[in-house]
Amino acid sequence: MTVGELIFIGLGLHDEYGLSLRGQLEARSCDFLFAEFYTSRMPGLSVDGLERLVGKKVQVVSRREVEEGAEEIILSKAVTGRVGFLVPGDPLVATTHVDLRLRALKSGISSRIIHAGSVVSAAAGVTGLQSYKFGRTTTIPVSYEGDFPSSIIRAIVNNLTSGLHSLVLLEIDVESGQFVTIPTALKLLWANSKNLPGAPITDVTLVVGLARLEAPDMTVRAGKLMDVMRLDFGEPPYLLIFPGKLHFVEAEALQLICHAPKELVN
Repeated sequence: MTVGELIFIGLGLHDEYGLSLRGQLEARSCDFLFAEFYTSRMPGLSVDGLERLVGKKVQVVSRREVEEGAEEIILSKAVTGRVGFLVPGDPLVATTHVDLRLRALKSGISSRIIHAGSVVSAAAGVTGLQSYKFGRTTTIPVSYEGDFPSSIIRAIVNNLTSGLHSLVLLEIDVESGQFVTIPTALKLLWANSKNLPGAPITDVTLVVGLARLEAPDMTVRAGKLMDVMRLDFGEPPYLLIFPGKLHFVEAEALQLICHAPKELVN
């Protein structure tokens, strides 16, 4: 009996051309190809273009189909065939699809990951900040119950206290069309940090706003929170970085690359 396989293939950040050569080869060798676009928005991606690139039909699946119907829709085909699962960014950097991989393994289906660009590494690269100096990553959700989660602010504060940079992901719900903008996120962090004694998030805190990484119209700007909050970053997806203690090379990078005022980084 032929043993099947589930291959998680990363699509990268902006469009179908973020798919690596290895990813293209793997996709072409698959018997079935599925793709999800609910975990992140890829502004330049065309499904038709993706299909032309890999030479195969790609079935786009929804969050519900993956979370509730994966056994029937995806895994049933991976029992004896090669199934490719195309994912924005670098597969499993976000833990959304770990459950799908575990379900495959429990069913006796082997799995592999074909890596691609991720916002986690790209955010450091495009700003000139050192990747190993980032602390815990946190996310501002589209919706939440009750008060704004203090754990989000605590994560940033704890990083800053330790001299570490903070990567803040701004959630986007592609299926509903809802997303957290940079001004909204900064207003929430600024307003709610006032309720936490000692929280170093103020109107003059240094922050970097990023939009549409790798796109031709990518926007990356650094400045005081109150100034960045007023900028127009265009369409999503968005990220924020709260820089911690800066090496002199990082300080220069924030000035030259991100247009940070000199007085903020020296």
